[in-house]
Amino acid sequence: MEIINIKENSKYLEEYCRLCSLEWGSNKTAKELEKYVNNKMKKIFEEDKVISILGLVDNDLIGFISLFKYDGDFRRDLTPWYATMYVKKDYRGKGYSKVLNNALLEEAKRIGYKRVYLKTDLNNYYEKFGAIYVETLNNNEKLYYMNCSTD
Repeated sequence: MEIINIKENSKYLEEYCRLCSLEWGSNKTAKELEKYVNNKMKKIFEEDKVISILGLVDNDLIGFISLFKYDGDFRRDLTPWYATMYVKKDYRGKGYSKVLNNALLEEAKRIGYKRVYLKTDLNNYYEKFGAIYVETLNNNEKLYYMNCSTD
């Protein structure tokens, strides 16, 4: 099992885009999904939003997590953002989200960040990874931060 940079690995990039749409997007026809995937892959390389997309693989993509410069229109004064943590259903409950979480924090630290921000509507989930509540945003999601280093 290893952590890879999906942004630099075309083998998994298309699957990442497809899974993002299925998990966080609206229902799409096969043709609409294909168009979405192609547009998302193009945006990943043309826009400056995506810092890293990390994938956990073991002959197959198990899950992924992203580090974005911003996440939506809320709190653009904060950066970077912890985003798109996803573990495939067959792999859930095995601690892989913690592996991805730790990999993202290490990646952010390696790049030079001391903390990352995240927004969520989940209750009592990210706290187990050390997330610290900051405020509730206008869309009722909660804003948290996580420390990347002990410095």
